[in-house]
Amino acid sequence: MASPSNPGGQETSAVREGMQLDTGKLEAYLKANSNAVPFQAPLEIKQFKLGQSNPTYFLKDGAGRRYVLRKKPPGKLISQTAHAVEREFRVLDALARNTNVPVPKVHVLCEDNDVLGTPFYVMQFLEGRIFSDNRLRSVGEADRRAYYFNTVDTLARLHKVPFATVGLANYGPTHSFYPRQIKRLLQITTAQALVTDPDTHTAVGPLYNLTSSLHWLEQNLPKDETTLCHGDFKLDNIVFHPTSQNVIGVLDWELSTLGHPLSDLANLLLPFYTPAGWGFPEEMAMMDDRRPLSGIPEAEELVKEYCRLTGRAYPIPQWETCVAFAFLRLAVITQGIAARVRRKQASSPIAVQVAKLFQPCAKRVADIAAGGRLSGNQSGAGGAKL
Repeated sequence: MASPSNPGGQETSAVREGMQLDTGKLEAYLKANSNAVPFQAPLEIKQFKLGQSNPTYFLKDGAGRRYVLRKKPPGKLISQTAHAVEREFRVLDALARNTNVPVPKVHVLCEDNDVLGTPFYVMQFLEGRIFSDNRLRSVGEADRRAYYFNTVDTLARLHKVPFATVGLANYGPTHSFYPRQIKRLLQITTAQALVTDPDTHTAVGPLYNLTSSLHWLEQNLPKDETTLCHGDFKLDNIVFHPTSQNVIGVLDWELSTLGHPLSDLANLLLPFYTPAGWGFPEEMAMMDDRRPLSGIPEAEELVKEYCRLTGRAYPIPQWETCVAFAFLRLAVITQGIAARVRRKQASSPIAVQVAKLFQPCAKRVADIAAGGRLSGNQSGAGGAKL
């Protein structure tokens, strides 16, 4: 991830061990598809440091043209529905062609495993800034509000997309998002918990207090709604203009679907509800005394702005459930990273550190379910004490 002193967030390195690409086969494929991806040999390949799930590469051809390649990880996958680069390609193509949601243009999708071992796609490289520090310590205080409010505006635009008219009518089920997601997360986490290290034979292990947390979630679900959802909408999946606070691209759409819009909003605001001293990295948490910097808006302000932009009534009922679910989903995602670490499939050098987050996230779900606070005094949107 980008550090506070280097906020570009687009740092690359040599391709990591186990993630190498067959340059000859890739060059041959790009030449054969030069109508979609203008290409001239030789090809330079580096790997982005950001990204935990699908390996992501920076490509530069002999003419200096720059692209990004996203592919499924090598080896046997734990989940057959995760790492869906085919879905990423489809939603990015639909949004780029038909909406005002800022996304990179996609060029070509390859589903032939003989080329690089797993499916991949090539898209436009967006030169800009990506922030992994949610407190934006690398930018001026006067700019921090604009970054967050522009991000909320982008999310509102996404949720107002008429998905049926842009070719995404069948992109997912149009009802019962939260019950379906809870059921699916339970299936995934059960499988991930059993993954063992082939050398040490140690298992990943189950999520903390999972059964009672799931019961509470199921008893406190928000009213069903359906929009196009990103699935992992957060600050470090946003590309900002190099010199302004404008959003120029939203990345990492592998979890996108038709679903409940509040799931995206809760995911974006998760850092505002992440407590100090729970094992979360400093740049992730902004709750209570972990927010000494001025310029960062309150979660409540951002929720109000989202409601204004989308025409939603404020306060939002069952908001604490949406936040708890976001922590559960992050617990399962980071547990998946822990499983890939065990299987020697991790695609990032910081995967070991990220893998340690799954139990703190699971404990936060249990904490909210037991009546823990969302923020310092009140829940960020509902206004009711927990």
